[in-house]
Amino acid sequence: MKNNMDFENIPKEKFEFYNRDEIIHDKKLDTKPVGYFKDAMIRFCKNRSSVIAAAVLLFLVLFAIFIPILCSNNYTKMPTDTTYLQYRKLLPKWSLFAWAGWDGCSNETLNAADYNARRAIAEETGMNPTVEVFRADYEDPSSTTNTTYYDVRTDSYIKNGMIYLTLTGAEYQAIQDWQNETGIQVIYPAVNTSSYKIESMKNNANLWYECTPKGTPKLDKEGNFVPLYKTSGNDGDYDSLRIEGDDGSYRYAQVTGSSTAMSFKVRVFTYTYFQYRYGFEPSFIFGTNNFGQDIITRLAGAARFSLLLALSVSVINLVIGAIYGAIEGYYGGAVDIVMERISDILSGVPFMVVTTLFQLHLAQKVGVVPALLFAFVTTGWIGMASSTRMQFYRYKNQEYILAARTLGASDARLMFKHIFPNALGTLITSAVLVIPGVIFSESTLTYLGIVNLDSSTMSSIGSMLSSGQSSLTTYPHIILFPAIYISLLEISFNLFGNGLRDAFNPSLRGTED
Repeated sequence: MKNNMDFENIPKEKFEFYNRDEIIHDKKLDTKPVGYFKDAMIRFCKNRSSVIAAAVLLFLVLFAIFIPILCSNNYTKMPTDTTYLQYRKLLPKWSLFAWAGWDGCSNETLNAADYNARRAIAEETGMNPTVEVFRADYEDPSSTTNTTYYDVRTDSYIKNGMIYLTLTGAEYQAIQDWQNETGIQVIYPAVNTSSYKIESMKNNANLWYECTPKGTPKLDKEGNFVPLYKTSGNDGDYDSLRIEGDDGSYRYAQVTGSSTAMSFKVRVFTYTYFQYRYGFEPSFIFGTNNFGQDIITRLAGAARFSLLLALSVSVINLVIGAIYGAIEGYYGGAVDIVMERISDILSGVPFMVVTTLFQLHLAQKVGVVPALLFAFVTTGWIGMASSTRMQFYRYKNQEYILAARTLGASDARLMFKHIFPNALGTLITSAVLVIPGVIFSESTLTYLGIVNLDSSTMSSIGSMLSSGQSSLTTYPHIILFPAIYISLLEISFNLFGNGLRDAFNPSLRGTED
């Protein structure tokens, strides 16, 4: 009764008659529908650590792609001459950060003989390997000898000084022409080594002055070096630059061989010879390794190889594992039991054993890289198959699958059109997380020497780490940059994979936080 009285108290103007001729439609949504992948991207972008990891990964990948291209015409491969080893273990040098110590120099303590040898290089070439002297001519209280020492800062690019090279007539003349064109001295006067009684001293291209059998220079009264340059003999009609103080009597080559096939043994300055040979002054951002190879281009090439190998393994494992796991999960029963036992047997085989056997036998027929790829694929797909199997068991009895089966959908359509897309997020995340695992495994195998991927034209991060291990205390830059790269790669891939896992999680779809 009370309800009726309430209706009677409603004013008439509040009532409106329904127009039967009017066609009522649902209102158009003001917002656009959000798809599965777009929703995943929105949630991924909210994860700051994953976004930063993605940016770092992008930088590392671009580094691996473009550095070998940009440096393709530079000093990236093993030269065929003997000067190659003279440029080994050069320290990182970058003019942009020279103020921060990135100048190719290091602090050293030299004895008097080594200090004078560096001083001799400076006097002959005009380029001083001793950049700064911190403490000069002091004795070590703990030493029983009377040797004096010098604390100095040394330029690693100049300290090698001279080397001997044997050139053909054409090569000898080409260097002279370049000297005349650029005004840069490469060839220096030959030395009369007859006064040196020790064979090693005769082969030391940095000795051009009178010295004792121990290599200590015999200085004149004014403290200057006494030169032993050759002033007689045939130097092949040297007609190029001469050092300061040369009146034309110094000989610049030792000629051997017949008149039709003469060879010219010359002393060349390693720094300026590098300029002649490669067209630029030696300056390596990451330095050079034990074999004189440019670390930055070597590392970029190694990273490119590691990424391509890992990506190939990931894709192959995804394809094989998805198909195998889909069949297991969809049919179940006896099919699943048999296929699971096969997976169990394969998973029980140690990966290290498989890799070693493949390298011992298969690598001789197909090559080291294909054999390594086969080793990764042999058992690598098992984890992907297990993930796919679990996803199929999760979705195959859902109502929409039963409805599609009732409407006559084939098994293949149900598997790959209706069930597989729902498992795609999990599989993509698993495939991404496979990549750092493959890179780490490959680096471990090459580091231990089980797989040898090192050559003049290619390398791997593990090989670079292995070759730099012996110089860890003296030249840590050789192992430092590959170690930083693989550390950033592994950490970034794991953070990136965690972000993908959360983004593709169906239970989080549409959530705001």
